[in-house]
This record gives sequence, structure tokens and C-alpha cells, in this order.
Amino acid sequence: MSLKDKIESVRNQFLADIESFPTAQQEIEDLRVTYLGRKGQVASLFSEMGSLSSEERPKAGQWLNQLKTELAKQFESKVDEMDQGSSSHDPFLDPTLPGITPPLGSIHPLERTLQEIKDIFTSIGFHIAYGPEIDDDYHNFSALNFPEHHPARDMQDTFFVSPDTVLRTHTSNVQIHLMENEDPPIRHIVPGRVYRNEAISFKSYCLFHQVEGIYVDKNVSFGELKGVLEYFVRQMFGPKVKMRFRPSFFPFTEPSAEVDIWSTERNQWLEILGCGMVDPAVFENVGYDSSIWHGYAFGMGVERIAMLKYKIDDIRHFYQGDVRFLEQFK
Repeated sequence: MSLKDKIESVRNQFLADIESFPTAQQEIEDLRVTYLGRKGQVASLFSEMGSLSSEERPKAGQWLNQLKTELAKQFESKVDEMDQGSSSHDPFLDPTLPGITPPLGSIHPLERTLQEIKDIFTSIGFHIAYGPEIDDDYHNFSALNFPEHHPARDMQDTFFVSPDTVLRTHTSNVQIHLMENEDPPIRHIVPGRVYRNEAISFKSYCLFHQVEGIYVDKNVSFGELKGVLEYFVRQMFGPKVKMRFRPSFFPFTEPSAEVDIWSTERNQWLEILGCGMVDPAVFENVGYDSSIWHGYAFGMGVERIAMLKYKIDDIRHFYQGDVRFLEQFK
């Protein structure tokens, strides 16, 4: 059989095989190797050119190159056709139906509440500051007028990293860092995580989020503090919310107060934050002259605010990652 006849035979056999084109990936690769591989039938025909005369080789080479190009194009065309038809001919696919919208996430209620608190205070001139979550005893307690062995330290059960290093129990530690590093006047809020060694229950957790606020200037009064916090409460809970200031005690403020709002659902007052005028002893610890500078401070739990705002009855929901809970805040 002449080389030309062999070429026609390979072409016809290829056309027959490609009509029953396989669908399995390995079968498709086997078909390609059989004809177009390095040891395939086309390569075998090229090897026979060595037995041809110099006059026959150019024509034979032209026929073989044409065969190789033709088979490769037909093979690629068949593969493309199969890829396009694999979805369009799927009996279970109806392209006229609407697509399935992938589920969208939502902002966590704590982050949503924290951002709202930030927006309210920055709108009236407060700046945002951050500080260390692991701090020394001095900045977390002593500089805030918590003397060593003072009973006030029992108000906050503490995680100790070392005898003189703690996981901060409040973001008030940052106000000390701010006053040590900045000259007055200062006006900041300090959001962040705080840690307390408390039993976990529906109303307490071993960590929570707090926003501390501090304002120091020459003419600062308790009346101004009340005005700022009344503005915050009405922006957060609505203009009709009932609120009250109740005398309290904090080592680093004097006088001190707690702010309550009236809950119509529970028919009772609920505490939302503590506040007061910065104690002169705190100013002395950071080198401020308390005869010139005056200030107020306040602190609130973000979880407490979120629970009241969104009527959540268990603080543990914020940390369990339950999608059923989180989907309510889309």
C-alpha cells in the first residue's frame, strides 16, 4: 500500500472514530494520543518518509502536514462542541428560570452598634483612640485611683498575665496613656475589648466590648456631661426614651453617676453606662494641674446597648456564631 493510500486510510479511520466521540476525559485523551501523539498513527506515517526517494518526499511531506493539521482541527472542534453542549443540552437545566441568589452576609450586631456609637460621638467633636488590651497594673488600676489592696479592685475580677500585667478590665486604661502623651484639651472615645474573670451566664461573659469617653479642658462641668449623654441616649434609643442620672461610685471620678433608661418591655429602669467628673488624683498621676484642668469621663458596654436596642435577652448569642441569630440582622 502506497503512503498516499495509508494517509487516506488513517483519515477515514479517524473520521469514523470521531463520530462516536467519547465523553470520558481519559477516553478523549486516548483518542488524541492514538492519532496525534508522539507515537501515534500520524507520527508513524512521518517515519516512513525515510524510505521515499528525494523526488517523492516533498509531496509526501505536504500530504502528511495537511493530514496532521486537518485531524488536529477536527479534534479541537469536537472538544469545543462537546464543552458547549455539556450545559446547553443538560436535561435538568432550564435557562429561562431565574438564577439562585447567593446568600449575603450581614454586619454583626455588635459591630453595627459600635459603629453607631462612634458616629454619634464623632459627630459632636470626639476623636477615636485605641490602646493596649494587655497592660500593666499601673495603667489599668493604680493611675485610675485604685490603690493596691483597695476594696474597689474587687469590683472587677481580673485575668492576670503576670503579677504586674493584666488583660485590661476596662478601656479606661487608654485615658491614662492619652493624658500621659498629649497636652490638654483632649476629647476622645476609646472603643475596644475588655476582659473580666466572671462566670458566663445570660447576662455576663468573660470578654465584652466597651466605649470609654474622656473630655478635658479648662471649663468643663457636670452639666455639660449630662448634655452630651442625653444627646447620645436620644440618638441611640429615640427622642422619646426616658432616662435618669443616679448617684454612684467609681474610683476615678467624683462625683459619679450611672445612667438608666426606662424599659417599657420589662417595666423597669435599666443601667446603660457610668460617668462622672475626673478625680483630681487621676490628673495628678498624669501630670495635669487639677486647679486649671477639669474633665469628665464615661464608659458603656456595647453588648448592653445592643441587647437593649435589639431586644436580645442573652449575651451569649453574640459569641456563638449561630447563623439563625445573625440572619436576623441583615
